[in-house]
Amino acid sequence: MGSVISEAALPWTALDSVAPKVCSFEECGKDSVPLVGGKCASLGELINASVRVPPGFALTTRGYAQFMREAGIQAEVAGLLDGLDHEDMDKLEEASHAIREMIESRPLPIELEDLIAEAYRKLSVRCYLPAVPVAVRSSATAEDLPGASFAGQQDTYLWIRGVDDVIHHVRRCISSLYTGRAIAYRMKMGFPHEQVAISVGIQKMANAYTAGVMFTVHPATGDRSVIVIDSNFGFGESVVSGEVTPDNFVVNKITLDIIERTISTKEICHTVDLKTQKSIALPVPAERQTIQSITDDEIGELAWMAKKIEKHYGRPMDIEWAIDKHLPAGGNIFILQARPETIWSNRQKTTGAASSTSAMDYIVSSLLAGKRLS
Repeated sequence: MGSVISEAALPWTALDSVAPKVCSFEECGKDSVPLVGGKCASLGELINASVRVPPGFALTTRGYAQFMREAGIQAEVAGLLDGLDHEDMDKLEEASHAIREMIESRPLPIELEDLIAEAYRKLSVRCYLPAVPVAVRSSATAEDLPGASFAGQQDTYLWIRGVDDVIHHVRRCISSLYTGRAIAYRMKMGFPHEQVAISVGIQKMANAYTAGVMFTVHPATGDRSVIVIDSNFGFGESVVSGEVTPDNFVVNKITLDIIERTISTKEICHTVDLKTQKSIALPVPAERQTIQSITDDEIGELAWMAKKIEKHYGRPMDIEWAIDKHLPAGGNIFILQARPETIWSNRQKTTGAASSTSAMDYIVSSLLAGKRLS
C-alpha cells in the first residue's frame, strides 16, 4: 500500500516507451483502459462504432506517471496513505487534502504542457471555435469496468476554456484520484493505490439545452425489455448529481413507444454564464419547471441510439447524453459516456437468473414463459 508510484508499477508496462502521453479519442478503444482509463476508452470505442460523440483527447496514464515522478512527491503520497483505516473518514479527508494540495501546486512538465496545448489547439480548429469550451474529465483505470463501481469517484469540470485553464483542471482531475472517498473505496475493495492510475479526458462541450442519462435495463426492476431515460434542462450535471428529480420516460425497447411518462418539477439546471464563460447552476423559471424537457422525437432517437450501443457492447449499459442547442435536429444528440450497467448485471450473475445473451433473447424467452412485459 505504501509503494512508490512509477511507470513500472502501472499495468500497461508492456506498452513501454511506445505508449503516447497524449492521444485523441479516435485512437482509443475498449482495450485501451490501461492507457486512458475506463471513461476515455469507452468514448473511443463509441466513436469507432460510429456513435455520435463530441471529439476530444486524453492525457494518458503514461503522462500521469511522468507528472507524478517529476513532481517528486511519490514518497510523501505513499507515507500519507500508509496505515489509514478506510472507515476513519476524518483521517482520510486530512490525508486527501494534503495530497491534493501537493499535486495541484506542482506544475506539469513542459513536455506535457506542450502536448496538451497542441492537442487543444487542434481540437479548437476542428470545432471552428477559438478556445473551444471543453469538459475536463477524470478517467481512472479501475472505473467503468464490468463488476466494478469506481465510476464517479473522481472529478469532472464543465465549460473550461483556454489552455491555461485546461492545464489547471487537468491537475485538479489528477488530484481527484486522492479524494477521501476514492481512497476509502480502493482500500475497501482491495485495490492497491499504486496500481490505480488516472488519465484525463478533454472533450468538446455539447452546449446542451437538455441532457441526462439513460439505461438499457430498468434501474428499479431489472427489466431488459425497456429503455429508461431521465432528462432535465441544461447540462446533465443536475441529473447525474441528483440535484433535481428529472423527467422520466420508459420506452419499449422493440417498438420505441413511450409506455410511461413522468414530468417532474425541475427547479435547478446547469448552464453556461455567457459573461464569465463558466458553468453555473441557475433556477429554472417557474413557467418552465413542469414542461417536458425533451420532445417525443428526441426520446425516440435516444432510445434507438441506446439499442445500438447495447448491441455493440453486448450487455446492459448506463449512458450519459446531451442535446446541443446550436445544431439542427437530426445531428444534435450526442453520447457523452457509456459504461456497463453493474447493479442488475452483477445481481443476475450471482443468482444465475440471466442465461440469455441479449435483450432480444430475454424478451423472447419471457414471452414464451408467459411473463408480462412492460
